[in-house]
Amino acid sequence: MPLITTKDLGKSYGPNDIFSSLNLSIPHTARIALVGANGVGKTTLLRLLLGLEEPSSGEVLRSRGLRAGYLPQEAQFISRHSLWDECLTAFAGLLEQQKEMARLEAAMSDPGQAEAALQAYGRLQEAFERQGGYTYETRIRQTLSGLGFAPEDFNRPLDQLSGGQRTRALLARLLLSDPDLLLLDEPTNHLDIAAVEWLETYLKEWGGAVLFVSHDRYFMDQVARTIWEMTPTIEVYHGNYSAYLIQRSERYQRRLEEYQAQAAFIEKEEEYIRRNIAGQNTRQAQGRRKRLERLLEEARLSPPTQSRRLHLRLEPAGRSGDLVLRTLGLSVGYADEGRPLFSVPDLTLVRGECAAVIGPNGAGKTTFLKTLLEQVPPYAGEVVLGAGLQIGYFSQAHEGLHPELDLIQEIQSVAPELRPGPAREYLAKFLFTGDDVFKPVSVLSGGERGRLALAKLARRGANLLLLDEPTNHLDLPAQEVLQAVLAGYHGTILLVSHDRYLIDALATQIWEVEPEQSALRIFEGTYSEYHSLKEAEASARSQPAESEAPAPGRSRARANPSVSNEERRRRSRLRELEERIAGLEAQMSALSRQLENPPDNPAKVQRLGSDYVRMQGELEQLLAEWEELQRTLE
Repeated sequence: MPLITTKDLGKSYGPNDIFSSLNLSIPHTARIALVGANGVGKTTLLRLLLGLEEPSSGEVLRSRGLRAGYLPQEAQFISRHSLWDECLTAFAGLLEQQKEMARLEAAMSDPGQAEAALQAYGRLQEAFERQGGYTYETRIRQTLSGLGFAPEDFNRPLDQLSGGQRTRALLARLLLSDPDLLLLDEPTNHLDIAAVEWLETYLKEWGGAVLFVSHDRYFMDQVARTIWEMTPTIEVYHGNYSAYLIQRSERYQRRLEEYQAQAAFIEKEEEYIRRNIAGQNTRQAQGRRKRLERLLEEARLSPPTQSRRLHLRLEPAGRSGDLVLRTLGLSVGYADEGRPLFSVPDLTLVRGECAAVIGPNGAGKTTFLKTLLEQVPPYAGEVVLGAGLQIGYFSQAHEGLHPELDLIQEIQSVAPELRPGPAREYLAKFLFTGDDVFKPVSVLSGGERGRLALAKLARRGANLLLLDEPTNHLDLPAQEVLQAVLAGYHGTILLVSHDRYLIDALATQIWEVEPEQSALRIFEGTYSEYHSLKEAEASARSQPAESEAPAPGRSRARANPSVSNEERRRRSRLRELEERIAGLEAQMSALSRQLENPPDNPAKVQRLGSDYVRMQGELEQLLAEWEELQRTLE
């Protein structure tokens, strides 16, 4: 039996129907992503499935004893517990067993109770171990660390955490409670890329069922096996998000062809009836008219519709020079803090490229952009901007919007030549219609602010775009349009984003801020290639530890105090060389794939070739040093 089944489910608020006649089923081990435009009723459906709201029609059938966990978008998580103690509540049964085991241990010291206590203790200990009684603290640490909490956060009271941290705390407790079904509303909100990747791995390996709402397309590609598109009816697509895009396009085209074929048939029949209803073939015409009337009443197809989409065009007003950006000895940070956030290797960005800046929350990515814009002075070094640049900046916090202005006035602030009529027509392309254009900016939602900021950006005619989280708060159709527009943009893009789908589609370089090293790491290639490199490096780091364990000679050498410090130093250097060699080989492999299908830009091809030659020379030196160390140790 499925975990949850609905029969003709409907929901209305007053005279407004949100959806009706939904017949759905959530099987065991499901991985379902629920997508649809903002406001279509996705959150309402989740709450109905859980019983947090009552349906206006139909019913929800839940399997007996179903244990479900729910993560709302913004968790109102009120508790006097610390973060650690709140996670412990997921193991209340184990904690009770632990107390009982302690009582039995005390009873075993009493000769009169010892035998019975020993037997009871054995049974209880077996159940305790089977249910994870000796590993639950490790699970808590792994889950909290995976979701981005530092060890110093573990004992902090929940009421001292930010709203985003409280949402992550609730997610941690839900995962630890191991329910039959998880219903997650935007689970990747408030998570950086490392935490999202950890959650992806967790959910892929987890044995329960998941129904989740998300705007994170890469996350859906990794986790989902079924897509439910809410329109407000539910259309079911099999596969992940990329498969859904293909099937949706094919389904729309097929329905359009069926509608056009039926429309052509109806027109042909109507023409025959008009020509013959009063002539010699009147009986045939009357018969066709009856059949046509029945068709129109029972089986007439409606034209397939697509949701309204924003119409965005980004055209550079002029061509910039080939050199767009260069840094020299740059460090990013604030002078009054005493040390920089991170240092930047001397880098060059040329016309037509897209560099994506990634890294954990709070690492300084936005500060980096503001340093390039000269809004924040460099901590050290300098930034050199190229000739002929017209810069367009999309701020994550939308600081460029004026809360007191209405939408028409806001557009006129960058396009004063637009009269109210043309301004309304322009705003309609960004889905602002009717009286929406007279709203003050201060009352707009996050998604509306994002669309308005894009509308202003499109009027600037910039040839260098600095975009700070441009897909935040945008629904999936808007994200798809923005990605397509940026892919066809003829200028240069510097993109700060957690949207890995967008990064993978656009970026020619990956710049990762690494707070632990206080450095910016540069990689020439796509996000997928960079992710493969990171996995190879992680694998290389784990290999020495794995190879040492079964080798008795090595383990004895470490345990033997007579082993010299010099030998320990050489072995440490050997492991370091193995990691660097594996990393270089992975990076050269990625460069080799790029050179097999070289870009159109000759300067970039030359730079790729130079990088490959430089890495090859470095690799030869490392290999020579590795061979020499290996001979010494043998």
